[in-house]
Order: sequence, then C-alpha cells, then structure tokens
Amino acid sequence: MGEGNGDWLRARGIGRERFASYLVDYLGTIGYTVERTDSVDPSLSRVRGRLEKMNPAVPPAARELAFRFYPTSGGAAVVWEAPTEIPVDERPRMDRLVAEISSHLVRAVATESHATAKVAPPPESRLPWQGNGHASPPPDPDAPATN
Repeated sequence: MGEGNGDWLRARGIGRERFASYLVDYLGTIGYTVERTDSVDPSLSRVRGRLEKMNPAVPPAARELAFRFYPTSGGAAVVWEAPTEIPVDERPRMDRLVAEISSHLVRAVATESHATAKVAPPPESRLPWQGNGHASPPPDPDAPATN
C-alpha cells in the first residue's frame, strides 16, 4: 500500500512520533507488549503489539497488531497493517476494539493538545478486512468454499 492508501486515522497538529506514542501507551494498558521502531528515511514509525495479558475484549484474531505511522502535511496518518483478516464470528468484538482504540486516540490527542490537535478518519478510511470503508457482507452460506 502506498502512502495515503488505506489510512485508518489521520491527525492534524501532531507529528507521527507523538501520535504513535499515544497508541503504544494505550496498547500497553490493555495487555499488549509493544515494539516500536522509528526511521528517518523513510520517515516512518512502526508499532507492533502482541497480547500478553488475557483481555476478554480482544478477539483471538487481534492477538498481534501492527500499524505504520507516517507524516502528512500538517500532521500524521496511521495505516492498520495487521491483522488483515478477521473471521466473521469475531468481527463484532473486533469492531468494538477498533472503536475503543480510535476513541482513545481522539481523546488523548485532544486532551493533551487542549483541543488544538485533532484525530479523525479520512473520508475513505477503511480497515484491511473491510471493503471501501464499509463492513463486508456476511458470507453466503450456500456459496462453495474457497479454501
């Protein structure tokens, strides 16, 4: 995916390194061990988390998470890199987890910046297991298996 494609969230008024640190901190509070790498060329921050403490809010497909942060004009963007596929029966829990992470980032950035920085999804925001920003329809039970 090229920069600008597949952005999950974007921040205005805050740099990629600080934006990434909010996610690192939050994942740690919900039971993840987090590894972060920052590079200058290209200008990226990568965050990988592995669930180490049981958390019933985290579906099995989300035991390992990966994100890529990059600078944008006036802020930063984050791309959700993993997991890329979520079993249909885990999607409601995954949707709740994604909503919790997003709302935490929105609140944390607004609080620290005294509402001068903002986090929001771009118009074409989507996650890897969704099509064009809309949840995939449930599979047709009469369709032949594709495995």
